[in-house]
Amino acid sequence: MENSTKNGFRKKLHEIIFEADTPAGKGFDIVLLIAILLSVFVVILSSEPSLSTQYGSLFYYAEWVLTILFTLEYFLRIYTVDKPFKYIFSFFGIIDFISIVPTYLALFLTGSHVLVIIRVLRMLRVFRVLKLARYVKAANTLTSALKNSRAKIIVFLEAVVAIVIIVGSIMYIVEGPEHGFTSILVSIYWAIVTITTVGYGDIAPQTVLGQSIAALLMIVGYAIIAVPTGIITAEVNSATKKTHTNTQVCQNCLFDQHDDDALYCKRCGAKLD
Repeated sequence: MENSTKNGFRKKLHEIIFEADTPAGKGFDIVLLIAILLSVFVVILSSEPSLSTQYGSLFYYAEWVLTILFTLEYFLRIYTVDKPFKYIFSFFGIIDFISIVPTYLALFLTGSHVLVIIRVLRMLRVFRVLKLARYVKAANTLTSALKNSRAKIIVFLEAVVAIVIIVGSIMYIVEGPEHGFTSILVSIYWAIVTITTVGYGDIAPQTVLGQSIAALLMIVGYAIIAVPTGIITAEVNSATKKTHTNTQVCQNCLFDQHDDDALYCKRCGAKLD
C-alpha cells in the first residue's frame, strides 16, 4: 500500500513537472519560465556597474534563492523518472544541470556566475508549456528536419572546410606576408571571412591575381548560402506530416514524440499517463 501511494505520488509529480496537459503542469511550467526570466534579468542587470553598486546585495540574494529553487526542481525531475540517467544525460537534463552549477562555482571562481545566462535555453520549453499546437508542431518539424539533414550538412561543411584550406594556402603563396597573409592560418581566416561574405577588411589582397581569387571566392560564398537552405527546406517539407502536438513524456524512457491518441510509449511500451 505504501509503495502504491509512493508510486502514485511520483507519477503525479512527473505529470506536473514534465507535462503541460493539466492545469497544475501548465502552472508549474509558467512559474518556472518566470523564474528563469527573472534569473536571466538579474545576471544582466548585475553586470551594469551602477546597478551592481546600488543593488548588489539584492541581486546576490535573488540569484541564490532562484538557484536553490532550480536545484530542488532538478532533483525532483530525477526523482520522478524511472530511469534517472536517461534524464541526467538528455539534452534538457544537461542544460538543467549546467544552469545551476555556475552559482555554486562562483563561491570559488569569481565571475563564473555570469554563466547562468545559459538558463535562457530552458525557455525552449515555452512551446510545450503554452501548448499552442502550431508552435509545438513547428518546433517538432524543425527539430526533425535538422536531425534528418545532419549527414548532408556535415558533408557540406567538409566541402566548405576543404575550399577555405585550399584557397587560404593559395593566397598565402600569391600574396605573401608583405600583404598581410603572414601564415597559412591567417590566410585560412581570410578565406573563411570572405566566403561567408562578412569581409572585415583587416586583410585584403593587393595583387591582380589575389583580387581575382577573392572575387571568385565571394561569388562562391553567395552560391554556398543556398545549399544548407535547400537541404533543410526539403527536410522540413518531408517532416511536416510527421509532427506531433501533445506534451506526453514517457516516465520510463523520456521519449516525447508520441501520437496524439497514443496510450503506450512507442519506444519502450510503458503506459502513458
